[in-house]
Amino acid sequence: MRIESVLSVFLLVIGIVFVFGVFPVVVCGGDIVHEDELAPKRPGCQNKFVLVKVPTWIDGKEDIEYVGVGARFGPTLESQEKHASQTQLAVADPPDCCSTPKNKLTGEVILVQRGNCSFTTKANIAEEAGASAILIVNNNTGLFKMVCEEEADIDIQIPTVMLPKDAGLSLEGLMQNNSMVSVQLYSPKRPAVDVAEVFLWLMAVGTILCASYWSAWSTKEAMIQQETTLKDVSDEFHGIGENESIGFVDISTKSAILFVVVASCFLIMLYKFMSYWFIEVLVVLFCIGGVEGLQTCLVSILSSFRCFQRAAESYIKVPLFGAFSYLAMAVSPFCIAFAVIWAKYRRVSFAWIGQDILGIALILTVLQIVRVPNLKVGTVLLSCAFLYDIFWVFVSKAWFHESVMIVVARGDKSGEDGIPMLLKIPRMFDPWGGYSIIGFGDIILPGLLLAFSLRYDWLANRNLRGGYFLYAMSAYGLGLLITYVALNIMDGHGQPALLYIVPFTLGTLLMLGHRRGELKHLWTRGEPECPCPHVQLQTQTSQ
Repeated sequence: MRIESVLSVFLLVIGIVFVFGVFPVVVCGGDIVHEDELAPKRPGCQNKFVLVKVPTWIDGKEDIEYVGVGARFGPTLESQEKHASQTQLAVADPPDCCSTPKNKLTGEVILVQRGNCSFTTKANIAEEAGASAILIVNNNTGLFKMVCEEEADIDIQIPTVMLPKDAGLSLEGLMQNNSMVSVQLYSPKRPAVDVAEVFLWLMAVGTILCASYWSAWSTKEAMIQQETTLKDVSDEFHGIGENESIGFVDISTKSAILFVVVASCFLIMLYKFMSYWFIEVLVVLFCIGGVEGLQTCLVSILSSFRCFQRAAESYIKVPLFGAFSYLAMAVSPFCIAFAVIWAKYRRVSFAWIGQDILGIALILTVLQIVRVPNLKVGTVLLSCAFLYDIFWVFVSKAWFHESVMIVVARGDKSGEDGIPMLLKIPRMFDPWGGYSIIGFGDIILPGLLLAFSLRYDWLANRNLRGGYFLYAMSAYGLGLLITYVALNIMDGHGQPALLYIVPFTLGTLLMLGHRRGELKHLWTRGEPECPCPHVQLQTQTSQ
């Protein structure tokens, strides 16, 4: 691989530390069940807070579908649309339903306003008046978890659902215009496995597989180049390109520890100041990294074809930016245009394709440039990320009353559909829609260790079964698979992937190295005692 300038390396390293290092953790499917241990429970009042679909029909024509949240009390809702009855909607009079409604009800769903009395009181009055269900309109655009008051009558036999304020105002406006409004209430369950999770697993494993082989191949070529007899360089530009073609950044133990500190500070900053403009800044940074990554990948692929080799090996010196190959200059406009078009249309339904292409290209390039020199550094890095992962997903709830990592990953309070530093695929067979996502760090951080294991195998001239990479790669795939199993068991709540990936991947390498008696070399040198034959051959030739 050719790094066209020192500036390119600098931009990528900055991107890793300040952007991608912050999100090593989340695998999400979207919460539809909101378990809350703080909300009071007692017999008859212990339902889970589930999201509820509320499709509407106006004068017999299907209209907008709203989303509400079910109450702690009352019967559970139907999970299948075909079993949910379509029922006419009526507006309560008085609007708060704190006293018996003046309008007669014969099985309608009643729409009431929040306030002036308890939720259970409203539900009891609506049930006695003949309503089949009650929709309580919140006094703001969010949703509120409706619980039971102490000593309240909770023998309620009708479903109770809360709607956001804007949905309630819309429905009330239609009713005031003498439109006949009908609704359905049901809470579909998420499928045990969605195809999106399978494809996301394949994307993550495939990306690390390609990056590891690319890294090992580059190391092999670099070592041969260093051992080759020095040749006279007649072309000044060609010489510049060759001398700068090797641009790798080794992580040290101190930088691995510093990663957690810097990432935590940046994560808190995102959490506190998350807004529309902050997301725009992240989009710009993502596009810069994506352009660099896509350009590097395209140049490496095209340069393997004979017709592009001359353009790839011919360089032009650009002031302040260093030497660029003609091939890199040719593909740069395409890469820039691709990133700009994605940024402009990133809110459309198919924009995830462009985001994944830019993300994968960037991950491949990062794993090509940044390297773990030995198992000691890899252990420190992944151990720190492991603790960072657990703290900001689980422990942070005790201090901030919500998971800081998941809030930032979803882009809450920003008006955007999540941050761009994620790979995501739309959930294809999920009635709730949404995306299955995985953070870049869940690929980059384990990928650094996996790429190291393959480089070690190649330098030791070992086949797959006799090396470390096959077993470490299998462990990573298994760890990520267990992450998705946990995700489904937890009803879509975000899971810290490194909680499962690190013990499998790192544990496999440590145990295998100890069993083979090579742990000392893996831990300190990161290279086998004897270099592979082609390096020996090149050394003898140079002598």
